[in-house]
Amino acid sequence: MNEQALTLTTYFGERDRAGRRLLADELLDIYGAEALRASVLLRGTEGFGRLHHMHTDRLLSLSEDLPVVSIAVDRRERIEATLERVLTVKRRGLITLERARLLSGSLEAEATSGDEVDTQAKLTVFLGRQERVAGGPAFAVVCELLARHGFAGATVLLGVDGTLHGRRRRARFFAANTDVPAMVVAVGPGSVVAGVLAQLRGLLSDPLVTLERVRVCKRDGKLLETPHELAGTDEHGLGLWQKLTVYSSAADDHDGVPLHLEIIRRLRASGAAGATSLRGIWGFHGDHPPHGDRLLQVRRHVPVMTIAIDTPERTAQSFAIIDALTAEHGLVTSELVPALQALSEDRRRGGLRLARHQP
Repeated sequence: MNEQALTLTTYFGERDRAGRRLLADELLDIYGAEALRASVLLRGTEGFGRLHHMHTDRLLSLSEDLPVVSIAVDRRERIEATLERVLTVKRRGLITLERARLLSGSLEAEATSGDEVDTQAKLTVFLGRQERVAGGPAFAVVCELLARHGFAGATVLLGVDGTLHGRRRRARFFAANTDVPAMVVAVGPGSVVAGVLAQLRGLLSDPLVTLERVRVCKRDGKLLETPHELAGTDEHGLGLWQKLTVYSSAADDHDGVPLHLEIIRRLRASGAAGATSLRGIWGFHGDHPPHGDRLLQVRRHVPVMTIAIDTPERTAQSFAIIDALTAEHGLVTSELVPALQALSEDRRRGGLRLARHQP
């Protein structure tokens, strides 16, 4: 399958509720009932939202409502139909829609044609969290493949619930959880994507992959490009938004403070709309080899993704902050977000009609 798709992402707190149930359970029940091709529920480690309340797993008093991110991918018409159900249960937080190319099964080589991969591409591979290839974890084998092909970075994120090829997969305490979804998020040159897809087809029994546009702004302290300069709306008046993502390691620091924590702190102080950090279990960025959790480490040497979504004007301000903090470490990317809605109990900001950016 090679189809145009949408990625539906929701950001909220783990204690948010829909009636008497947790919002996370309600959302994943919807994704399961709709048999979406892929969905993953991820727990964040730090973050803040519209009200600028800080949440972190490092302080007991601030860890009672950690950030949660759900990601769902399918054909555009299926996501748009699902969105109607999501809006009936989600009352707070952030919702975004992003365009993607959805590949599965044969991973057709023609999927790499078109301007979405002319320079840099974001490739996301959905697989089972304990799936194995050639005697090793599938996610680690995929990361090795991406590193060999010159990808700038990859991060493995473990889900706690989700769907894979339309089937619900939920983590249980007394279970192997082999098929609970995980995702490998990678950024690399579009020129090598066809070769990577061909090898993924040979490695994985039933690969499910998305491709998206991305701009690499910084790599290991070197400024390559700045984020796109965008107007606040498209030609039809629909809002345009931007996403900055910083791929770093939990071991990276800035003046003795973990880099991702300092980014969150500085963005919050600047008045940015929100930011969330997700801790991975394996991955790499820049010239560092793939790595992850090891026993007896004094400091966790795992990858961290920090995501900030805002208006183009405030994204420029946030990038200036991130640029200063990533003088030595980190991979920084920028992406267009064509639809966003911020929800609170008494108002909705933005909209979920897809805007178009004409370069």
